[in-house]
Amino acid sequence: MATAAATGHINLSPKGMDTLRVLSDERVIWLNLTGIGNETATHVQEDGRMTLMFCSFGEQRLTLRVFGTAKVVHPRDPEWNNLVAQFPELPGCRQIFDLDIELIQTSCGSTVPHMELVDTRVEKEFLPYYETMDREELENYWRKYNVTSLDGLPTKILEPS
Repeated sequence: MATAAATGHINLSPKGMDTLRVLSDERVIWLNLTGIGNETATHVQEDGRMTLMFCSFGEQRLTLRVFGTAKVVHPRDPEWNNLVAQFPELPGCRQIFDLDIELIQTSCGSTVPHMELVDTRVEKEFLPYYETMDREELENYWRKYNVTSLDGLPTKILEPS
């Protein structure tokens, strides 16, 4: 996933888990989980442009890019409950990005390496870490790591309704 504001750093971030839903040919939503940094929220609020890239690491080589304009949906927003119901219950949910698709592009992917999945870090690292946090602890984490971007722009994660 890649985003950028008009100035400052470009954000390019790998994603995983069961956090993407295709709602139609023109719309996808993506559940954003807590982590260090919150660049995507700032960039989408500033500009809206987002690109998702999918790579096939298996026998079949292919790269797929989805270009569009996104909006941020926070837990305080009216549409949150309807959208979050599309996903499994996961700890540390902080935003949903609602992407209006403008262009889909494929390419051969012949330079993408063929690799096999050995393990994920979800069960060993991510889930145990965030499952232990109550809402207050999660919001304290956001205050420490998620309220501004690398460029000092607000993420609006803790703004009132």
